[in-house]
Amino acid sequence: MSTPSVEFPVTWAPRRTRAVLLPVCVLLVVLFSVMAVLLPENWQLNDRIMMTASGLLFAGVGLMLARPRVSADAEGVTVVNFVRRRRLAWAEIVRVNLRQGDPWATLDLADGTSLAAVGIQPGVGRDQAIADARALRDLVEHHAQV
Repeated sequence: MSTPSVEFPVTWAPRRTRAVLLPVCVLLVVLFSVMAVLLPENWQLNDRIMMTASGLLFAGVGLMLARPRVSADAEGVTVVNFVRRRRLAWAEIVRVNLRQGDPWATLDLADGTSLAAVGIQPGVGRDQAIADARALRDLVEHHAQV
């Protein structure tokens, strides 16, 4: 098998999702902060603080949704999902799956478990997700033979 034509490091992520979520998170913080300042005078300080905290909470959820990515380098793969990050050596990955109807790619691991790779998801571009999953699969197969 020939070496895949990929230059390390390579990262796969739903970029359109990030492009939408990151400005929305900033907008939420600004909007809730402005609302806290413009609340009627009969609202107390703790109400204003909670209004700002609500904006920060909503923005935090948005940032969590923008986190997913899959990165590969010469030593292995790093999968960053909504709240968890996991580093895998190439030998730990048996197969890359992206079946029709799946919300994201999954990695079958040598220990018999599987790991969601949310950074590769057809919801933001099916053709791109298929190409990304194939590129990762080719890298896994290449490293299995090395």
